[in-house]
Amino acid sequence: MSDLVRGPDGLPRCAWGASTPDYAVYHDEEWGRPLRGDDALYERLTLEAFQSGLSWLTILRKRPAFRLAFDEFRIERVASYDESDVARLLADAGIVRNRAKIEAAVANARAALELPDGLSALLWSYAPPPRAARPESFAQVPALTPESTGLAKALKKRGFRFVGPTTAYALMQATGMVDDHLAGCHVAAPTARDGMGA
Repeated sequence: MSDLVRGPDGLPRCAWGASTPDYAVYHDEEWGRPLRGDDALYERLTLEAFQSGLSWLTILRKRPAFRLAFDEFRIERVASYDESDVARLLADAGIVRNRAKIEAAVANARAALELPDGLSALLWSYAPPPRAARPESFAQVPALTPESTGLAKALKKRGFRFVGPTTAYALMQATGMVDDHLAGCHVAAPTARDGMGA
């Protein structure tokens, strides 16, 4: 199965997760694990939006700088940003300096504050039922689904930006709303107990 490879440690991984040391850590410890909490999910939503048109590896390597620049992605802090903060972010060489994406991050924080039940509850309400089995190959992994399309529409209706169906599905993959690790990957499948809590 060419989509599954063994890393230097002998563990079978989804091929992308074995391509660089950065990806191996992210694949093994974070990607596909259920994540809840408004600020934590706002961070992932923001980073997925910044990734649009770029390599995820670029975003992953800039993540510490993003966290510093965006006050650790605390929704209330980012929602209070004004034009001086946008100018500060546009001058920060540690992050992706794209005005539309920076302004979207601020707008999305403000939109998240308006959600009566919080961002985590809204996002997870679109998680599909678990699959009966993991995909056998990347060819079986979709780029978008009816659930991600529905989530994107729900977010846009509430004022969120840079949240198309493909970005929404990438968010679902990253935060364990779907499990797209391949069959045979050493990362354990999530259980019902994973990701519980605020």
